[in-house]
Amino acid sequence: MTAESRRNKGVPLPVRKAIVQSPIGLHARPAAIFVRAVTESGLPVRIGKDGVPPVDARSLLEVMTADFYCGCEVELSVDSEALPARYSVESAEAALEGLTLLLEAGAAA
Repeated sequence: MTAESRRNKGVPLPVRKAIVQSPIGLHARPAAIFVRAVTESGLPVRIGKDGVPPVDARSLLEVMTADFYCGCEVELSVDSEALPARYSVESAEAALEGLTLLLEAGAAA
């Protein structure tokens, strides 16, 4: 077990739900904008929906193939085992809140 995983063990990390508002869902340009925002956060964010296992939100290919269509509810989470030591739970919460707003504002359209 790494020092990072020991540091985060038992600490509940944030989870946020959002409704994808982009008219074409998370495909092509909207997916690229979302993935870029996730990558810039520096956090190991995962995105999933009912019936689909969560995927790495830093991967454009995984996000696009998961078929997050307009109007679907997604769940954003951070993998506690992969949370970099420089991030606190509070910074992870703030990052997920920003990503939630991005999806719900349709800014990734």
